[in-house]
Order: sequence, then structure tokens, then C-alpha cells
Amino acid sequence: MPFGLVSAWNKRRRSKSQDHTDPWVYRTVEHWKLEDQAPQPPKRHRGSSVFTLKEMEEATCSFSDENFLGKGGFGRVYRGTLRSGEVVAIKKMELPQFKEAEGEHEFRVEVDILSRLDHPNLVSLIGYCADGKHRFLVYEYMQKGNLQDHLNGIGEAKMDWPLRLKVALGAARGLAYLHSSSAVGIPIVHRDFKSTNVLLSADFEAKISDFGLAKLMPEGQETYVTARVLGTFGYFDPEYTSTGKLTLQSDVYAFGVVLLELLTGRRAVDLNQGPNDQNLVLQVRHILNDRKKLRKVIDPELSRSSYTMESIAMFANLASRCVRTESSERPSMAECIKELQLIIYTNSKGLSMPMHALRMV
Repeated sequence: MPFGLVSAWNKRRRSKSQDHTDPWVYRTVEHWKLEDQAPQPPKRHRGSSVFTLKEMEEATCSFSDENFLGKGGFGRVYRGTLRSGEVVAIKKMELPQFKEAEGEHEFRVEVDILSRLDHPNLVSLIGYCADGKHRFLVYEYMQKGNLQDHLNGIGEAKMDWPLRLKVALGAARGLAYLHSSSAVGIPIVHRDFKSTNVLLSADFEAKISDFGLAKLMPEGQETYVTARVLGTFGYFDPEYTSTGKLTLQSDVYAFGVVLLELLTGRRAVDLNQGPNDQNLVLQVRHILNDRKKLRKVIDPELSRSSYTMESIAMFANLASRCVRTESSERPSMAECIKELQLIIYTNSKGLSMPMHALRMV
């Protein structure tokens, strides 16, 4: 039987039980799961820690500006310190009333999925707060913020080429874990993979975040037809956009866009550019396999001493295949991992860098 919080919630909603009349009534994560589902040991004990609103206020000094980290579609994110002394990132749901039901759905999906998963390239869920109408998600704190900020000069340090390759490989491993049935028994499509959802630790280990739009694929099927196309403009799989057919390859397309961001230092969509240059994929796709023209799109912030043109060409070729219009022509994430390992080796060998500086395992 397929499991998951969404199925459980729909089942409860169809029942005549009175507990579904108010979706904001507090429930523990165990209460949301199917009653007849065989019990499974949690993959991460801390993932189901439950916090109160008072604890969230204490952790963030009443959501002070000093602790404000950023804002996304779900709401604001704050740095917090729990009573245990652990430093965490706290995502506070702030949505207009007409989007509250959608926000509740994303909140529950994220709690359910992240409480089941355990991988070094996925952000860890510490716990959550569902106190009255207040919703918070509590994650491990990622000291270096998100990838896009570093590529666009907001981060404290520019990333050289070996570091960008390391981030690409880490993100690829995280997506491959999701696609390989991971710990839940069936593949998961992230559906909102992008550079702002690639978080970086103190030593620039990449971890994928934000699973509110993630989809557990139907058991035994490789395609799921959706009535609504969800995700972020600039990272949309064109096949998914035109047909509504969601596949694992939809994540591969988005991964390819992030590879292009790593290569060029540009945003996936930049509205400050001219009409023909706003979409990164459309702007560079036709020159990715032309070595002479390829030099023109390399991020000028990259130190020339940090990369070889051979590794750049291999990387651009991989990115070009990830963003192909036909999903069947894109590589799998497992194949992306192998190619990135080879690219890292090629760059390291060309620069005579010690291999222990880059994690290959």
C-alpha cells in the first residue's frame, strides 16, 4: 500500500470523523499517518521533535531582525538557538489566508518526507511546531547559506572551480538518493530543485532543502500526470510544463540549470537582462558544445588557475544533456554522479592538485 502523509490526510478528510473539520487543529506527525500502515522505525529520531510557539519565540528572540536569514515562498527563515544550545534554522510559515490550505499541505509533506529520509546531502529536519495556527519547521543550521547567494556575490567568498564541482557532486548525490527509492520504498521527485534550495555547510558540503512540493511517485510507475504544474520559473522541465507529466527526469532538467549557474555565475532567470537573454538555458544552450564560444560564458569571477578547459567542456556537455527538451535524452542522476567524479578527476589531474582535497567517495 502506498504510504505518505498526503494519502493519510486525504483519507482522514474523506472520513466522517470530526477531526478533519479544522485543518489547523494540532496533530502529532504520527497521527497523520495511516492507521493500518505497518509501523516503521523512524530514520532520524530528532526529525519528529515537537516544539511549542513559546520555544520558537525564545529560540529567535521573538523573531528579531538580528536573527532573520531570508524569505521564501513559504515564509521567513530565522536563525535560532534551542534550549539545548543547538543552533538551528527556523522556517516560519507566513501566507495570506487564501494560501493557508496550500501551505498546510506543503508543511505536512515536508515533515512526513524529511522525517523518513537520512542522507548527508539532504538537509536534516530537527523538528516542527504546529501550535494552534502557527507552523514552523526546524532544520539544521547551514553556515554558508544557499548556493545562489555565493554565485551572485552575496556570499562572503567567491567559489573557485573545484569547490563548484564539489557542490555539484553533493547535490547530485542527494537527488540520486531521492530517485533511487531512498528509505521510503518508492522514488521521490523533488520538483523544486534550484540553486536557492542547495544549502552549504561550513566546509561547502551541499545539502538539498525545501521538500514542500516533493512527490512520491506512484508505486511501479515512472510518470505521474498532474493537473497543476508546480515549481519555479526557469527550472521547469519543458516536457512537464507542456504535458503535465512529472518524471524523475524533471529533477534532472532542474539540476542541469543549476550546473549552468555554476558554470556561468548567472541566474536561471534574470529579468534585468534583455528579452532574449533573460532565460539562462535559452541563452547558452546552443554554445555549450562549442569550445571556442564556451569561453565567453564561463563565470569571469572564476580564477583561471582553478580550472582546465577540458573539465569545463566536460561539465558543459553534461549540463547540455541534462537540459534537453526530451526527457528520454537526459542522463539519470546516477550517471551524473559518475560523470562529475570523472570531471573532478580530470580537473585535479590537469592542475596537479592532490586528490585528497576533493572527496571522491
